[in-house]
Amino acid sequence: MKKLGLCLGAGGSRGVAHIGFLQALDEAGIRPSYVTGCSMGAIVGACYCAGTTPAAMKEVVVGLKLGDLAAINLTPFRANGLMKMTKARELMVGLMGEKTFDELEIPFACVATDLVEGKVAVLDKGNVIDSALASASIPGAFTPANLYGNPLVDGGILERVPTRKLKKMGAEYLVVVDVLGNLVREKKVKGSLVDTLLRCIDIMDTRNTQRKHLMRRYVDLWLEPELGSMDQYAVKDLEFAYDKGYELGLSKRGQIAAALEE
Repeated sequence: MKKLGLCLGAGGSRGVAHIGFLQALDEAGIRPSYVTGCSMGAIVGACYCAGTTPAAMKEVVVGLKLGDLAAINLTPFRANGLMKMTKARELMVGLMGEKTFDELEIPFACVATDLVEGKVAVLDKGNVIDSALASASIPGAFTPANLYGNPLVDGGILERVPTRKLKKMGAEYLVVVDVLGNLVREKKVKGSLVDTLLRCIDIMDTRNTQRKHLMRRYVDLWLEPELGSMDQYAVKDLEFAYDKGYELGLSKRGQIAAALEE
């Protein structure tokens, strides 16, 4: 049987679709041999590879509000971010406990953007939760993480679907779940500094992903759940995202199972 590699892409609240997708695979007895993730995909992937069931993740996640995830920095300019991820970290500890990468049930890696080197940083050593949160540290919104000696921010800036690492890990059949898809045209761009920054990140991220046609050459199945215009930065419609991910998993798990048997 081929070794399944699953790549869970960046996508903020849209990334809750990853949980539904994993639930559909689990129900069919399909378990990946390797997982990579970016941003929200890194958070979901970390919990899953540590042994947390999709059902347990759903129970915690679908009712969350922004205040459950982040705390305001009292000195945002000194901290280089409006918010800190202390609450998100507590939630992850409750779901998966403190683990290092070599303690995971499924080999896992995630990516962040190294502000010093100006390139993708692959995170696959040390504390898993700290690495996953580094992968999800949106610049400006959250304080950069300090791992490996350099400040790290959201991996989606450079590589929202980390497929290259997945191939190197030994995956033989690669499945990507890209919850962002193509950039949604905004009717009106909001006027705040943070909104402008986030919109610029989305534009850069989408263009980078569109340019990397080479990555699709060695991806066997590229999937995009039908999430419409759901705002990845708004902590709402989470059950909708889960349901769409689950529907996608139901529709594709037969194809995946058959491919693994070839």
